[in-house]
Amino acid sequence: GAKAMHEGLDKAGIKNVFYESQGTAHEFQTWRRDLADFAPRLFGTSPPAAEIWRFDRIDQIGGHKTTVLGHPRVIDSPVGKAVEFNGVDDALFVDVHPLAGAETFTWEIVFRPDPGGAPEQRFFHLQEKDPKTGADTDTRMLSEIRVIDGRWCLDSFALAGGQSRALLNRERLHPLGVWHRVAMVYDGHELRNYVDGVLEGSGELHLIPQGPGHSSIGVRINKVNYFKGAVALARMTRAALPPSEFLKLP
Repeated sequence: GAKAMHEGLDKAGIKNVFYESQGTAHEFQTWRRDLADFAPRLFGTSPPAAEIWRFDRIDQIGGHKTTVLGHPRVIDSPVGKAVEFNGVDDALFVDVHPLAGAETFTWEIVFRPDPGGAPEQRFFHLQEKDPKTGADTDTRMLSEIRVIDGRWCLDSFALAGGQSRALLNRERLHPLGVWHRVAMVYDGHELRNYVDGVLEGSGELHLIPQGPGHSSIGVRINKVNYFKGAVALARMTRAALPPSEFLKLP
C-alpha cells in the first residue's frame, strides 16, 4: 500500500511525504485531512506562524513577563530545562493568549505529570478576555489530565462562539512520572487530541477565532485544579499540523 511505498522511497533516499489519517471513520474525513496537509506542500506556501515557549526560567516565558504564584522551580530533566509545579499552589500566568485570532491551530506541550496529584488537574489554559471590561469570557482552551488508578489520560477542551468540544478517553491511560508530548489540533472542521503522536480522540467542531486574553500554566486561570508535574516546552502553531510534524522528545 501507500505506507509500504513511502518506506521503500525512504530506504532509497528519495524525499517524500506520507500522511496517515489516524482513527478516521469514513472516507470524507480521510480526504479532508489529507488535502489539508497536502495543499500547502503542493503550492509551496510559507511555513505557518508558530510561537515557542521554553520553560527555562520563571520570570518570563516565550519573551512574555510572568506573574508567579507559589514557588514553581526550574529543574534539569532528560528533555532539557523545565518548570516544576507542586500541585498545591504553584502556577505561572502570562498576559497573552498565543493563539488569539487563529482560524486553525496546533497546540503542543512537552510535560511530565507526576504521582501524588489530584484526580483532576489543569496544566495549561488559554483564556479570552472581554476587550471592554477585561473580564474573562466563556471562550477558552484547556489542556487537562484525569488521574485514574495511578495513571493519567488527556482531557482537551475548546469553546468559542457558543460551540464547544471536550475530548476525553478514559481508556487511554499513560504512566505518571514520564515525559510525554500532547497536542490539540483544530483544522477548521474537527478538533483532535494526541498523546505521543497517537490520536486519542476527535470530534466535529466549528470554532470562531478566539480574542486576545491571557494564559495560565500549572492551574486553571481561576486558580483551581492545580497541576503536579513539570512543563518543558509549548509550541502554538497557526495551522493544523499532521502528527509527522509534531514536536519530538530529545
